[in-house]
Amino acid sequence: MFIVSILLVVASGLTHAVWSLFTKRSQNKSVFLWSIMMVTTIGLLPYLIRELWLTPLSLQAYGFLLLSACLQSVYSLLLARTYNMGDLSQVYPIMRGTSTLFIPIGSVLFLRESLSIYGWIGLLCMVFGFIWLSGIFTRKKASAGTVKPFLMALSVGLCTTCYVFVDRINLQHVSAISLLEVTNIGFMAALTPIVLASKQLRVEWKLNAKIILLGAILNPGSYLLFLIAMKYAPVAHISPIREIGTVFATILGIVVLKEKQGTLRIICSILILIGILIISFFG
Repeated sequence: MFIVSILLVVASGLTHAVWSLFTKRSQNKSVFLWSIMMVTTIGLLPYLIRELWLTPLSLQAYGFLLLSACLQSVYSLLLARTYNMGDLSQVYPIMRGTSTLFIPIGSVLFLRESLSIYGWIGLLCMVFGFIWLSGIFTRKKASAGTVKPFLMALSVGLCTTCYVFVDRINLQHVSAISLLEVTNIGFMAALTPIVLASKQLRVEWKLNAKIILLGAILNPGSYLLFLIAMKYAPVAHISPIREIGTVFATILGIVVLKEKQGTLRIICSILILIGILIISFFG
């Protein structure tokens, strides 16, 4: 089952990279993200209601579900903003790698834990990859247009770190499908006022109806694959493997979207992935 979990996680990383590409290509990022979530949210709502009706939860369990929904709300706002500001090949590796960077640093600083020499090597790999992706050392190093996407991507990564830990707890109380529906509801709740104010819902569907429907499968499918994998393998072992999506997304951004600095960004994404794997398995 561990091998099956690894395959599920790799597939999760690939599908996550693909729907992220669709989001970056969309006209209005908030409307597009809301639309792909809306399809799945409507479809899974009866399942969630039935499960909660047949299996009542404790007040504490409902509290963790609410916390997960709130974190998804913040995540959705940050995600839409980040894709508006930066290239896919720049922001995606940072968003996906930040959690692996924050956890060991926080453990060393606040929990008095330690890293092996391999852990520090992995950490340095990630730091160097992040620094080069930030654009600090490019010709535009003084431009806020290169630093702001980097900072926004870091914020998305921090939010991701939080909701992964909370969702791990939630899986003790609800099924993966019900938890997926809860996160979808939180995601949509934050974007709904923005979508209504934009008045671009019909325009986005007219331009990208088929892509929206495909994204509606890939987006929740990606996290569902990961949630299922977590039931059969330790999250510390499989979560880093999912970050192979950083390489997938970087290549898609360069090849499909024709983003610049292709060679540098591919090297950076691979460096970040190597750092993640070193920290996870040897740190």
